[in-house]
This record gives sequence, C-alpha cells and structure tokens, in this order.
Amino acid sequence: MGFFSKMFGLFSTHLAMDLGTANTLIYLKGEGVILNEPSVVAIDNNTSKVIAVGREAKEYIGRTPPNINAIRPLKDGVIADFDVTKAMIKYFLTVIRKDRKVSKPKMVVGVPSGITQVEKKAVVDACFQVGIRNVFLIEEPMAAAIGANMPIELPRANMVIDIGGGTTEVAIISLSAIAHSESLRVAGDELDEAIIRYLQKKHQIAIGVIAAERIKMEVASVAPASFKNVPVTLVGKDMLTGIPKTIRISEEEVREAIEEPVAAIVDAIRRTLERLPPEFVSDLNDSGMVLTGGGALLRGLDQRIEAETGVRVRVTDEPLFSVVMGAGMTLEDMGKYRRVYIN
Repeated sequence: MGFFSKMFGLFSTHLAMDLGTANTLIYLKGEGVILNEPSVVAIDNNTSKVIAVGREAKEYIGRTPPNINAIRPLKDGVIADFDVTKAMIKYFLTVIRKDRKVSKPKMVVGVPSGITQVEKKAVVDACFQVGIRNVFLIEEPMAAAIGANMPIELPRANMVIDIGGGTTEVAIISLSAIAHSESLRVAGDELDEAIIRYLQKKHQIAIGVIAAERIKMEVASVAPASFKNVPVTLVGKDMLTGIPKTIRISEEEVREAIEEPVAAIVDAIRRTLERLPPEFVSDLNDSGMVLTGGGALLRGLDQRIEAETGVRVRVTDEPLFSVVMGAGMTLEDMGKYRRVYIN
C-alpha cells in the first residue's frame, strides 16, 4: 500500500481549503474549520528538509541562521514555490489526519479571481500530488460571498470586497456567477511593507515584517474618527549605528504610513462601481457591500469606503473565515452550488 493510501486510510471525507498568502485554513465537511495556520515553512538549506510549518515556522521569520530559510510559498494569493507549497499542504493534511482517518478526499480550494491557467494548474497539481482525488476551484470573492450568507443565486447585485494577505478581490455576483471582478495585488502584506518603508524613511529605524504586522493589527486605522491616539513603543535597528533603537509612534503616523495602499484599495472599489450598469448600482444602493478577509479588521476601513463611495458597507462577523466557510458550505450541498466552481 502506498504512502497516500495509508495516509488517507479508512473512510472518505471532503475538505475545503483557503490557501492564502498569509494563512491557510481547512474546513472538514460536517465539522467546520479544523485548521488555521500561517502559510510559512522553515527549510534546512543543507538537507532541503522541512523543519517547521505554520505558527512555529512563522516564529523563524527574520531570526534564522544561514542554513535555515523561513519561506512564505504563496505570493499575491498564488503559488510562488511549488515544492514548498506541496510540502506545506502535505504537513497540514497530516496534522488533521492525527484525529481522523480520511481517504479519497474531494477538496474545494479558494483561488484569486485573477488567477491564470498556469496558476490554476499549479494549485490542482499540488493537491493531486498530496493525495487529493478530486479538486474543485472556487474564486475567493464567490466563496467569501457564500460564507457571508449573501443571496448569490438571485438576479441582483451582491458586492463583496475580500482583502487578504496578498490580494484584494472586488467582485459583483449575480445569479451564482461573477458579473464583474477586479483582483488587485495590494492587500495586508503591502500594508506591512508600507509601515516598514515609512519607519526607515522618517525615523531611520529598521523593523521586521512580524513587528510591522503587530503595529498594523494593534494600532493601524484609516478614519481619523476611529483614532485612539495611543502611541505605540517599538524597538528596531538604528540604520545609522546598527544598534537597537526605541521609538514611540502615533496612530496618525501609522495612518500616514499605510495611506498609499489603502487609497489603491479604495480606488479599485470605486473603479468597479463606475463600470457597473445602472441596475446593479440601484441594487447596491439597497443591499450595500460586504467587506471580508483580514483587511476588513483594519479600523475605520468600512467608514472610509462608505464615505468615498456613498454605498453602505457591512463587515462580516468573522472576516478571516469567510472564504473557507463559503468553500465549505459548497461542499455541504455540491448540487446546489455546482455553478460556482471554475474549470
């Protein structure tokens, strides 16, 4: 019996996966979300062996000796390193197998709406090579809309904005199909990088991506009304002397740091609205738009979008889980949702 036959040994089940740039989430049919881990893999460069995956590997970022590399194998929502992605998926499936025996699984995988045929093939091949028998792809904004309980099957406009780690997906959905979409490769990662650049330029201090992410999550906001104006203390490397340097930065400075990527996201939303037929605009005036993904947690973003577009914005209850929950909901009734999968 081969490795994968043993790995998926006793009974059949079905999975859904949000293979994200920042985090990978897996949903098990009948149980819900059973795994939520950072999409990071630590590799020993000398032996090419995987040392750590997920949360443990994320701790390695910026702290590794020369012989170890902490890799984020997805970039802009798609596979950038095929072999490492395959190893990561295999590891996560092994983790969930510890408590459950799974065989001949089907898997629904969320992918960006702007994905190319080559990128689709990479996702499908990675799943096949770790023992998945049938792979169904669903565009992330469609999955997010289903996860947010939007009435996608009706002949009316449902607008969803899914802001992940690598991509922002803006889509209009009607009659279980995406009528219009825009995939922007500016999202949570770009906010982190903007904070790093700002601190280098204004304070001559270098910080790592983990510290930048913490600043974003704890104090970043985009609408002045949402400011608490509580300064945050951080320690980085003085770029002139190379020694540790402690500074305090205000929320206003963080808002200034992330303004460019935030403006790009808002512009993409505005462009989508400008291209819509009048009937869809009328629908959105009644139903509003839904904000999902980790970026939806950025304080004041819903207010900013609403102020600049004139359309009501609602943030889903658990924005980080919208895509995987929607993909999982299609597993529960594949007959009902068969039209939402892409080739």
